[in-house]
Amino acid sequence: MILTVTLNPAVDQTLQFDGPMEPDTVMRATDARFDAGGKGINVAPFLTALDQPTVASGVVGGFTGAFIRERLEAEGIPTAFVDAGEPTRLNTSAIADDTEYKLNHDGPAVEQATVDVVVERVRERDPDRVLVGGSLPPGVSTAAVDAIATAGDWDTVVDMDGRHLRSLEAGYALCKPNRSELSAATGMDVSTVGAAARAAEAFREQGFDAVLASLGGDGAVLATGSALLAAPPLDVAVVDTVGAGDALLSGALAAWADGADDPTALRTGIAVASRVVARAGTAVPPLGDIEDVRGSVTVRELDH
Repeated sequence: MILTVTLNPAVDQTLQFDGPMEPDTVMRATDARFDAGGKGINVAPFLTALDQPTVASGVVGGFTGAFIRERLEAEGIPTAFVDAGEPTRLNTSAIADDTEYKLNHDGPAVEQATVDVVVERVRERDPDRVLVGGSLPPGVSTAAVDAIATAGDWDTVVDMDGRHLRSLEAGYALCKPNRSELSAATGMDVSTVGAAARAAEAFREQGFDAVLASLGGDGAVLATGSALLAAPPLDVAVVDTVGAGDALLSGALAAWADGADDPTALRTGIAVASRVVARAGTAVPPLGDIEDVRGSVTVRELDH
C-alpha cells in the first residue's frame, strides 16, 4: 500500500471572469471550480486509477479540510488525516481577459504535536511506501519529513521544492523534482536533457536512491546509480500541462509497486503524463490501457 502525506493541502478555487480585472470594482465570476489540492492529494487519485491501494494522509482542518476529506472519499480513496483545527488554506486562481491571477495562502501554522500525530498515523497504517509532497506549512521544517521517513520500515518518496529537498537529512528512496526544482536543489545547469540528467545523478548522491526529474516538453530523466535513463514525451496534442508531474510520479510508483524494472517504470510515468496533458482539467483520465500506451515510449540510457 502507498500512503501519501500532504502537510499543507489546499482547496483550489478557480474563478472565471468575462472581462478584465478592475480595481475598486465588484467583479462577478461567471464560473467557479473547487478542487482538493496538494501534491500527495493530487497523486492519490492517479494511484487509485492505476489499481494501487492508496491512503491519503496529512493535516486538514475546518470546512475546507472537510471538503478535502469528502472529495477524496467520494473517489474511493481512504483517508487518515489529522485535524489541526484551523481551516485548511484556500488558494484562488482568477482568470480574466486571458490573464491568470494566483492568490495563495501560506496556510495555518502547524504545531509539533500535530506532526507527531501524523507520524503515528503513518506508523498505524504501516505502508510499503510513503510519499511526502508539497509545501510545508508555517511552523513545520524538513525535520518533520525526516521524522516520517525514519519512523518505520518503508520506502519514502519526496516531491517538494528545491530548497526543502536540499535540507533533508534522512535517506530517501526517491525524489521527484521538476526542472526548476532540480536547478534550485543543485545549482547546476539543467537546460538540456543531458545536463539535467547529470544534475539528477549528482543530487542522487546526496541521499536519494533514485531521482526522477520531470522536464516538461523534454520528457523526464531517471538516475538510479546503476543507470541514467531518459525518455521523451509521447507525441500528443498538449491541451493542459497541469498535473503532468504528478501523473509522471504516479505512473512510475505504480509500476514499481507491481514489480517493474526502472525503464518500465519510466515508460509508465511518461505514458500516464501523456494522457493527462492531452485533456483539459484536473480529472484523472482513463488509464486501463496504460500498459499498451507505455509500449510506445522510448527509453535510452545516457552516459554518466
